[in-house]
Amino acid sequence: MNKLMSTAALLALTSTGALAGGIDRSGQGVGIIFEEGNRVELSFGTVSPTASGVDVANQPTGNVASSFTQASLAYRRQLTDSLSLSLIADSPFGADVSYGPTSPVLGGTFARADSTSVSGILRYKMSDRFSVHGGIRAQQASAEVTLNGAAYGPVAGYNVKMDQDIAYGYTIGAAYEIPDIALRVALTYHSEIDHSFQTTESIGPSSVTKVTTPKSINLDFQSGISQNTLLFGQIRWVDWSALRFDPAAFVGATGGGLIDLEDSTTYTLGVGRKFNDSWSGAVSITYEDAGKPLVSPLAPTTGKLGLTLAGVYTEGNTELTIGVNYTKLGDAQPETGTPDVARASFSGNSAIGVGVKLGIAF
Repeated sequence: MNKLMSTAALLALTSTGALAGGIDRSGQGVGIIFEEGNRVELSFGTVSPTASGVDVANQPTGNVASSFTQASLAYRRQLTDSLSLSLIADSPFGADVSYGPTSPVLGGTFARADSTSVSGILRYKMSDRFSVHGGIRAQQASAEVTLNGAAYGPVAGYNVKMDQDIAYGYTIGAAYEIPDIALRVALTYHSEIDHSFQTTESIGPSSVTKVTTPKSINLDFQSGISQNTLLFGQIRWVDWSALRFDPAAFVGATGGGLIDLEDSTTYTLGVGRKFNDSWSGAVSITYEDAGKPLVSPLAPTTGKLGLTLAGVYTEGNTELTIGVNYTKLGDAQPETGTPDVARASFSGNSAIGVGVKLGIAF
């Protein structure tokens, strides 16, 4: 029962991050480290977000958020009775925003950011109740941004490309468990990672741009509340205010950087249920409070409320999990200038996604 419920809880937690349509793509989950024995997991998700609004010229922006896919691979190896090693490959952060020509205010504005992360995490069990975990994370990232439309005035048409860069960080955490009631409380800290991107700007010479991807803290918990029923959840905090894109020539021309984000805290709460030896499922709700209404045109929503449904089918040593997520994205007003001036209004937006995970024990 515990193994089935852990799988349902894991998918319900991770799919809300992967299917939210925002910059935080994977939620940086480490759930595989709490499995038993040797195991491999392959996950795949596809997301269709809608983010549209009307600019201050009363013209539609069109849907500025592109559909995207998400894949991850995780491997766990039991080294000794107390020590295990897990390898996790995912895409923690990403963006794909493009304003069409229908908006004279922001039309032609474009942003793409990609990242891939590989983590090696050791977990040591000091007893049946206490454990610690930690390891190293390698992260590759790149980005490209174009600013266009009347909202950008003299810098309209500006483009910047940041070539791929690899940098390193770490993960550390601890957990407390009571196996008899399927109780687990786990705290995991992911460090910030400092990148140095070779940068090409349309208005100046090549340079190096330092970008720090944010540190984060995940507090995961679960507990049996009755026979075959599990309560689970997560609180995730991300230090988005540390994420800055400040290319030298752009800062020199405007006095500011390309984005300015607020820190976020995301809450997830759900219930899982085992129906029989083959089937179990879970339902969860995710909430993130809205921040200031004035936002970057490159991230034109704030806050979210999501619902995830997940089902797990088990046959022998194989588990197949399917999850569906619907997330309502918060209203916001993309702004530019100093002081900030609203250039459009976005409302009534959402994202729909489907995720599939195959887990094999061996």
